[in-house]
Amino acid sequence: MGSSPAERAEVEHAAPPQASPEQPTGGDGGKDIAATFLAKNAAGQRITITPADSARVLRRIDLVILPIMLTVYFLQALDKATLAYSSVFGLIDDTGLVGDQYSWLGSIVYLAQLVMQAPLAWLLVRLPIGKFTSAMVFFWGVSLACMAAAHNFGGLLTTRFFLGVFEASVAPSFVAITQMWWRRREQTVRTSYWYAMNGITNMFGSLITYGLGHISSPLRSYQIIFMFFGVITVAFSFVMLTFMPDSPIEAKFLSDDDKIIAVERLRMNQMGVVSREWRVDHLKEALRDPKSYFWFALLFSISIPSGGISTFGPLIIRTFGFDQFQTILFNIPFGFVQLVATVGGAFLAQRIKMKGPVIALLCLPPIAGCVMLMVLPRDASHRAALLVGYYLISVYPGITPLIYSWASQNTAGDTKRKCSNAVLFIGQSVGNVVGPQLYTQADAPSYSRGLRSNLALYIVIIALTAITTAYLKMLNRSHAKRRVAMGKPAVIVDTSLDSPEEVEAAEAAALATVAAAHRNREADAAAAGNVKRAEEGDAIVAAAAAAPAAAGSSDEEIERPGERAFENLTDLQNEEFVFVY
Repeated sequence: MGSSPAERAEVEHAAPPQASPEQPTGGDGGKDIAATFLAKNAAGQRITITPADSARVLRRIDLVILPIMLTVYFLQALDKATLAYSSVFGLIDDTGLVGDQYSWLGSIVYLAQLVMQAPLAWLLVRLPIGKFTSAMVFFWGVSLACMAAAHNFGGLLTTRFFLGVFEASVAPSFVAITQMWWRRREQTVRTSYWYAMNGITNMFGSLITYGLGHISSPLRSYQIIFMFFGVITVAFSFVMLTFMPDSPIEAKFLSDDDKIIAVERLRMNQMGVVSREWRVDHLKEALRDPKSYFWFALLFSISIPSGGISTFGPLIIRTFGFDQFQTILFNIPFGFVQLVATVGGAFLAQRIKMKGPVIALLCLPPIAGCVMLMVLPRDASHRAALLVGYYLISVYPGITPLIYSWASQNTAGDTKRKCSNAVLFIGQSVGNVVGPQLYTQADAPSYSRGLRSNLALYIVIIALTAITTAYLKMLNRSHAKRRVAMGKPAVIVDTSLDSPEEVEAAEAAALATVAAAHRNREADAAAAGNVKRAEEGDAIVAAAAAAPAAAGSSDEEIERPGERAFENLTDLQNEEFVFVY
């Protein structure tokens, strides 16, 4: 490859992967397209990327892929929020909405997304993800623009349903795209970036809506809002179609050498890249895996408050005694707090290499906010305190992207990832359907039923986080035992959550451990069979040296996991997979 960056990287000749008798049924993972690409372009060799080349390729990925994702998610958040914005500009009165009809306009989007999750799992495996997502963006923009022509509950319900059908693909697609382009260490923060567009929407969307609401036109203000955002969404779908690649291997903005680096960077994820092969055994494993239902329960529990507040938030502010324009403006700080909580929570999780404790921590401010809104009277003297309570609740959006990352980073195998995501987003859709139903206009101004339900669910999330963490630790112990039974070397170093500096330190520590084992082989032989610990992202010590063959060996090795990373194996099939919590 001449004087290419790939040539400057250190090259290790990889041993061919060995089949394991301990591997669960269906362990023949087949080929990820990354494996075929590396076999063709890296001559069957394993490439160890230099930190400088990894950083350079990461910058290119961030500059091309992230802006597209940020813009699309910003538009999606805006498009969903148009109903809440329109509610303060006469939509309810003009279209004759009565009873719980407005609540159903909020729920129908998520009901449509619920219906779409199963077919989306198959479509996201089989179709080129960049082109598919671009088409969905186009059609949801058309659906939003058509809402301007709806003049009654039936018309609004129909257009909102189709909006939900086409928007359903965005979050599952973005979770898959994030897995496809970034290391596990990088995924949490990148997920927070695109999800934080919800906060940007609440800030700038409120300002844009404020301006659109002052336009003098034969059209009603809410019709202008629908058409404006719909047309922008349609236009950007063509930008996405032009610039969003279907995978790193098909990225035109990367050279051939940089494609090798982009793929090799993902090896330690142990999740593969993309296969475009539907695997029934992966589907069955996803449905039998308890983790799938932990993710379902977590996202269901946070989506009920999310669905309710996103639909009724501006109406709640209006009960504090503000007019329609003040209501829109006072919603801006909600978006700022949401932005800080989302990105700040992700950086904290990246720093401590754990998501569970951060999720539990982010539940505390919304608990306080719910209590404040439940006990404070709705009068002018308590407006400031009521707003503080409302803004404390706005911390909750930081929880959702952490659950996305937590689930995606603990699932491997192309089909299983998409199916597990489908279960995850079914939980989100059901929660978002239920959420608005807990807030009805009849409960105004206190909305006590919705706030009580939200308070209970934040406490449930803390309990679910503890249970999920305990289960993931158990899986790590199980994998460590499997490795020992297979005669794996004593030390396995997993660096998927480490910084470059931490990678160097971990490898040095592992080498020191091996050297100590050589010096103390006789004394340690009896105890060397113990499996000590399997921690997420840290060095995983599995003392297989007690096996007779290893005990008599003259060389003790550190195994660098990842030889099976691109075999399209699931997390339960691949004994080298490390679960993170």
